[in-house]
Amino acid sequence: MTDQPLALAPEQWQRLAAARQAYTDTVSPYYDETLHEVTQRARVSGSIDKADIGALLMWKRLRADTPWAAGLMALADTDVRRATAAGTTAVRDTALSLRAGAQAGRAALAHLPGFRTGDALASAVLTAAAPDRMAIYDRRAHSGLRTLGITLSHAPGRYSRYMEIIDQLFATAPTPIRTWTPRDIDTALYWMTA
Repeated sequence: MTDQPLALAPEQWQRLAAARQAYTDTVSPYYDETLHEVTQRARVSGSIDKADIGALLMWKRLRADTPWAAGLMALADTDVRRATAAGTTAVRDTALSLRAGAQAGRAALAHLPGFRTGDALASAVLTAAAPDRMAIYDRRAHSGLRTLGITLSHAPGRYSRYMEIIDQLFATAPTPIRTWTPRDIDTALYWMTA
């Protein structure tokens, strides 16, 4: 990425806004209840435990019948909380840019089973920890970026680059998109390819 903000054409901003509106018109207002409950618990505890990761796994509709899930369950919850507390601290640190916070948060989770590769579950944990700063990454959001003509490489560090893109979009966004949260952007990106 460069230090230059991404400049979308007016019709691209309109497409993003229309996708966000279609998402809110179509998806149940109760869909994110699980995410909000995990966020509330993380707000109090400063970390996310295995039970909440399980809830986010269901919310993201990811598979749990995998070796990494068994590996995660074999860890002590105190070890999981230690890693997620470090990730939580990083993504909540407003002295860090979105990219730097995402990079540090993602690195804090990287040694946990299920968090070594791929960013879908990690982004859910980090977004639950800092819902006003982080965004969900998944293949549909990635496709939404591509639809807008924005390239995001699959190379290591993808989540921090994704958050940098979102930060750059905010730098040039028109009103009312400028008042959205990163989560609003990710739902719009997600819905663009629905």
